[in-house]
Amino acid sequence: MVGFDVGTVPFNSDGWGPPEPESSSHLLPNHPSNVPFAPFSRSDKLGRIADWTRNFNNQNRNPSNPRYPSDSVFDFAGDESFGGAAGDEDSSFRLVDGRPRRAPSSVPGGDSSTTTTSAATSPSAATRRSRPSAATPRRSVPAATASTTSTAPAETPPAARPPPSNQDLLLCGALEFYDRTYDRITPKNSKPLERFKNRNFFKVTTTDDPVIRRLANEDKATVFATDSILSTLMCAPRSVYSWDIVIQRVGNKLFFDKRDGSQLDLLSVHETSQEPLPEAKDDINSAYSLSVEAAYINQNFSQQVLIRDGNKVGFEEGNPFASDGEEVASVAYRYRRWKLDDEMYLVARCEVQSVAEVNNQRSFLTLNALNEFDPKYSGVDWRQKLETQRGAVLATELKNNANKLAKWTSQALLASADMMKLGYVSRVHPRDHFNHVILAVVGYKPKDFAAQINLNTSNMWGIVKSIVDLCMKLNEGKYVLVKDPSKPQVRIYEVPADAFENDYMEEPLPEEEQVQPPAEDVEGGEAIATTNDVEDKEITNEA
Repeated sequence: MVGFDVGTVPFNSDGWGPPEPESSSHLLPNHPSNVPFAPFSRSDKLGRIADWTRNFNNQNRNPSNPRYPSDSVFDFAGDESFGGAAGDEDSSFRLVDGRPRRAPSSVPGGDSSTTTTSAATSPSAATRRSRPSAATPRRSVPAATASTTSTAPAETPPAARPPPSNQDLLLCGALEFYDRTYDRITPKNSKPLERFKNRNFFKVTTTDDPVIRRLANEDKATVFATDSILSTLMCAPRSVYSWDIVIQRVGNKLFFDKRDGSQLDLLSVHETSQEPLPEAKDDINSAYSLSVEAAYINQNFSQQVLIRDGNKVGFEEGNPFASDGEEVASVAYRYRRWKLDDEMYLVARCEVQSVAEVNNQRSFLTLNALNEFDPKYSGVDWRQKLETQRGAVLATELKNNANKLAKWTSQALLASADMMKLGYVSRVHPRDHFNHVILAVVGYKPKDFAAQINLNTSNMWGIVKSIVDLCMKLNEGKYVLVKDPSKPQVRIYEVPADAFENDYMEEPLPEEEQVQPPAEDVEGGEAIATTNDVEDKEITNEA
């Protein structure tokens, strides 16, 4: 059996601990010199010889603090026996906080955007830009075959402008009275959402409106638009999805239009949410499917909450888009004019959906509906929270649908509505997107609600005035203003005069001008995409 030599254990007759190196060098030939010995008192508990588990996160702790008596004996950072190396390493060490930072506690889109190209300058816009690009499923950029290069991003936001003075030029259509019994609806006594297939809804663009054409011939204004288009421009800082607006410069007049089948006719759902929606277009919870569903809900809700007894409030003219004997939805069109400056006026067609008698005075109402499709996406179950925590439900909707709520509010302000009614409509079952129930209806004054969601009317009109000023500098022709799908910018392209018309046929580019397929790099093996720039006149106007 092999023996084990434990060596010689020196004895210190002068005190406690190992003997001095001079007197025991012959006993400890390999003993390192200048190794400090940790002193202790007999009252200390000897628990360990060396501590390898200590946490140095608390850099401000004083080692001599009596609260840490057992740790202080192991602090050699300031001991000169180690040459100060440990102290230097500790002084250069910095703890990195890996926790995610909280977003600024501000409602998205509170600040104004840059004039025509930067759509958001507020801190909340950076939060939205951090979303993955896959969460932007709708790309509405049209195919601009003969387009010019877009304007460069502006560096300064447009100056805020006070709301201009306005007046009503004409009222058309007919309105039914609002049914006040819907104000008492709760999730416990909800009502199924009805379908109104026989009532026609009109989404007519600016230049197809016969009343606007008549007003343009009478030279009532310089700029013409609709409330839907103006609200899209005014709330551009809050938008995430892509959209486009057609601009026509005819003489000294400017017309803002939308394309047929434009996404402006739909309603976005969870546009500003951090929770991504399914990317498959045929999924019932995809962005496109939810937009169609939301538009369907909004139209039916606006007709169900009315007293349908045949009693209507008529105006100067009937519905300008309806045929004789055609059943139309309850809507009134207010053609209003704003004074942008001393020489420029803007006329817009604004819509209200209902009327009510308040203190023997007639009040106009706008009717819109928020829709819940699956509580797991929002984290708030409306059926449980609407009665007890209605503020939390609204705050969640403001976070997930900031752009849609801002557009509804701006449309109510443009129409000078006295009240805006918001309905809470939910699916009967999360997987059933055909049947819905009305859980609650809440009313707000547009100005108060705008202040609550941090919608600044001065910034809204500043955006519109800046875009109008830029477009008035362009030559006569047709242009398209496109919201960039991946950046908070809008760009202006010049397109042919017959673009986006019903009989418009897109001509293919010549072969030498077409984009070539990617070529593979021999050295790096990477695909190099060759791009083709459209060689047309560049718009150099910068905001």
